[in-house]
Amino acid sequence: MSALTLKVAVNLVNEAITAGRAIAAAPLTIAVLDAGGHLITLQREDGASLLRPHVAIGKAWGAIALGKGSRLLALDAQQRPAFIAALNSLGQGSVVPAPGGVLIRDQDGNVLGAVGISGDLSDVDEQCAITAIEALGLVADAGVAA
Repeated sequence: MSALTLKVAVNLVNEAITAGRAIAAAPLTIAVLDAGGHLITLQREDGASLLRPHVAIGKAWGAIALGKGSRLLALDAQQRPAFIAALNSLGQGSVVPAPGGVLIRDQDGNVLGAVGISGDLSDVDEQCAITAIEALGLVADAGVAA
């Protein structure tokens, strides 16, 4: 696969919702972006709060923009807050440095896009994104520090 299609993006959303319901997560909002950071699809479960779409997109967009999962962006925010502030200035406030933005890679390691999820604890959001990506036979890159 060289690019994410709408069909794959919708399947990622469905898998993420299924993963969330399996663990009784709070209502989730799931965004899927292509490798250029463009939104392919966004779904907001009933009961998800008003800003969740922006947060989900921001987690995925940050991962795409910096080429690493948003878990590492969260670490950057702790260790280098001025850097994250500068990124958000450049990105017009679009980077959300919290777990839940997971890069989607093909089997060769190429970035196809990212899933961003918001709604529950960031670790739960990330878990649902990873589960969805792996369910479709793709590689999830959450930015887990080695």
